[in-house]
Amino acid sequence: MSHDPDGRLLAGKAYREDAAVLRVPPGKALVQSVDVLAPLVNDPARFGAIAAANALSDIYAMGGEPWCALNIAFFPTGSLDLEILHDMAQGGADTLREADALLVGGHTVDDAEIRFGFSVTGIVDADAVAVNDGLRPGDILLLTKPLGTGVLAAGIKAKWEGWEESEEELCRWCSRLNRGGARVIRDLGLKAATDVTGFGLGGHLLEMARASGVSIRIDLDSLPLLPRAADYAGIGLIPAASHANRAYCRPWTRTREPVNDIREILLFDAQSSGGLALAVPACKLDRAEEFLAAQGEDCWRVASVLPLHDESGFLLIE
Repeated sequence: MSHDPDGRLLAGKAYREDAAVLRVPPGKALVQSVDVLAPLVNDPARFGAIAAANALSDIYAMGGEPWCALNIAFFPTGSLDLEILHDMAQGGADTLREADALLVGGHTVDDAEIRFGFSVTGIVDADAVAVNDGLRPGDILLLTKPLGTGVLAAGIKAKWEGWEESEEELCRWCSRLNRGGARVIRDLGLKAATDVTGFGLGGHLLEMARASGVSIRIDLDSLPLLPRAADYAGIGLIPAASHANRAYCRPWTRTREPVNDIREILLFDAQSSGGLALAVPACKLDRAEEFLAAQGEDCWRVASVLPLHDESGFLLIE
């Protein structure tokens, strides 16, 4: 917590204050979120990093910049070594430092199961926020991380064939910050975006389509998948939440037959620390892709926005 290069912290944990007090830059609005995760991987520090990146993503999805964070931990202190909690906290703190967010405190609960996450506060220009209801016909949706973290986590827990490589792949992507996508939102003035987490890409796009009163046409063949995601899904290593996502979205979804069932399942796969779905007007698409590439970020064109014909077709899967 000594990492405070711009002096934003006025009072905090150094002298056991009751709360943290921080400066907020003039003219900025606050963007706030909170998220916790159950362990996805075996290494505590890497899990802590993933939990931090996951919590930060909500700030990035609005076009914001992380400013400070509070740690939240549920941990069985009587049955597990406290060194595990220390390593989780260190992994999370390192990721917050990478994001230029100040860790200003936290709270730990003695509980039977491990849960770990952060409450994050960010700053954003009040007139430059990306929101769910900002989609317009003609927008193209760019996705900045591949899908499949839900089924990979299931394969890792089951120690299925190749699970060690899957764990490495999951750590690599899930601990990756979405700050590049947030910069695109700010620099190009994008009006709509979301991060892809527990509701799956399909579920989060449905939220945007309903809020904006449009249809989203999704090209299943264009969806980027993590290695082994399709293999694991094909043998049934699919989280219950992914099935629930698919069932919930069905009344507002039209599917053109025949469809690749595995890819449709992965469209609704419950993600942890997934990428951003950025709604980019066609006239800005090349610039957005070039901007992301210049920052070393990946992106894929996965969907397009159309006028809504009726409410049974918010999602059009092809």
